[in-house]
Amino acid sequence: MTIVLFTCAGQRVDIVGAFRRAGATTIAADVNPLAPALYHADRHVLVPRIDDPEYVRALRRIVDEDGVDLLVPLTDLDQSLLARARDELGALVLLPDGDTVERLGDKYLAHVLLEERGIASPPTWLPDDVPDDAPFPLLVKAREGFGSRHIYRARDRDELTFFLRYTPVESIVQAQLGGEEFSIDVFCDLDGRCLNAIPRTMIESKGGESIKGMTIRDERLIAFACDVAQKLRLVGPANIQCFREADGSHLVTDINPRFGGGFPLPLAAGGRYPELALALARGERPEPRLGDFREGIVMTRFFSDLSLTANGDGTLKPFAADADSVAP
Repeated sequence: MTIVLFTCAGQRVDIVGAFRRAGATTIAADVNPLAPALYHADRHVLVPRIDDPEYVRALRRIVDEDGVDLLVPLTDLDQSLLARARDELGALVLLPDGDTVERLGDKYLAHVLLEERGIASPPTWLPDDVPDDAPFPLLVKAREGFGSRHIYRARDRDELTFFLRYTPVESIVQAQLGGEEFSIDVFCDLDGRCLNAIPRTMIESKGGESIKGMTIRDERLIAFACDVAQKLRLVGPANIQCFREADGSHLVTDINPRFGGGFPLPLAAGGRYPELALALARGERPEPRLGDFREGIVMTRFFSDLSLTANGDGTLKPFAADADSVAP
């Protein structure tokens, strides 16, 4: 059985559960004992903060003690660290190379990377480099981070100056696009081949995370996402966000090299991404299955909860009423 370690497990119960149903033995790691995904894995471990020098060594101990085959980060928080430390971890790390991960995590460096690889993205500047003739409205965005935090729409030069002074984080300035926004969930093998690409509409998002959407069969989006993924040599899952402009062109606004917030939708549509990840961990080379998904699947997300009780040794365990819905 393939053993998978999830880092920064947080609230990603959906992903941990999907890998369990795909036949994996799951281990969830997080610094917070109240992270719900911990209690939906076959085993869970509390680890140091990612900025602790012991973080990577703690993960390596888990890998050695449990015979972990595959390591899957579930947030942006430790991706760069894990990609850079992959040789120290002793298991397959489901991420592209460290330089790509690091640049994709910085919105300005990501823009430069996309341009280098011949991938269209909106005009983007550092705050001191915005040209006098830049067309408004413009967006002020956090240079790093996730969840659509610290995004402001400036209608003119005065508002741009204000928002750049107002925002508490280092920022970039980007042209606001007027077309329709799409999100494409891709999965690539270890050589950067795109195995599948599942486009979805962005019906509604909250805090930067999709909470309502629908899978669509759009051959142009599928081909575009595959081209982007292969030019960047992505590995494993990634979420590509783009706009389709009135002239039919596509411009990439963001790429997250991990399972996206809308993961339940491509899963329900038959993407079988957990099975593909497990196949890679077993040393297999799956063939591309582009277009192998169901269109018209609609996702609407909702809040859920998990009750915990003392375990008698200072740890927590699921309360009896919830025990049947979580891992033993």
